[in-house]
Amino acid sequence: MWTPSALASELHPARGTCWRAVEDQHNSASRRLTDSLAEQDVLEDILEESKPVVPALCRHLHYLLQTPFRYAAPPGGSRFRAAGDGRGVFYAATGVAAALAEIAFWRLLFFLASETRVTPRNVAVLTVFSVDYRSDRCLDLTAPPLEADGALWTAPADYDATQALADAARGVECDLLRYRSVRDPDGGRNVAILACTAFAQRQPRIQQTWRLWIEPDGADARRAVGDEPPLVFPRAHFARDPRLAGVA
Repeated sequence: MWTPSALASELHPARGTCWRAVEDQHNSASRRLTDSLAEQDVLEDILEESKPVVPALCRHLHYLLQTPFRYAAPPGGSRFRAAGDGRGVFYAATGVAAALAEIAFWRLLFFLASETRVTPRNVAVLTVFSVDYRSDRCLDLTAPPLEADGALWTAPADYDATQALADAARGVECDLLRYRSVRDPDGGRNVAILACTAFAQRQPRIQQTWRLWIEPDGADARRAVGDEPPLVFPRAHFARDPRLAGVA
């Protein structure tokens, strides 16, 4: 496994734009629970107080950028965070298609792995947004020599190696990782921002609304406004993941 000293020699500057897809935000949902905008504001304040504190280095950022640094990793962990790890990671992609492939996979897995295995009849409304990043201490897992261990970095469900790498990377103050998307059928690139200091701006640059449909045989996404062709993600594209491959 890569040691901190070995990783330190591979750090280099990087800059670019990344995209992230999230479920449409909650304001409209909380409005349905109240009788007026004033009541909604009170409810939102109460909800805000119940959430974990935003880290000090992230407080100047838009909430879409803050959120991944606010919550600990889920019980199953994630690619660069062990379960319960409170150090945030902003997962994104260098293109819209790769960002949507990620959320399409996770929503498909969620419904097909449930007891009923029933996919939703309603469409999911997504906010897809971009933000610029700038780092002096980036590790590129898609370039030599780190790409030699590409099979470890792109394992569909085994995160032991990537979590160990992230720990070592943080030890040398790396704040950005570039890696190959595991979900994008076209092999797009993803980025993992490990520290809020890697954001080059305080707010998203572009926001788009997309609609995502989930079916047992896959997913498709369409932009709400615009003439872009739909993005189709057949279930077969995700077949490498044993969690999905094992679902009938």
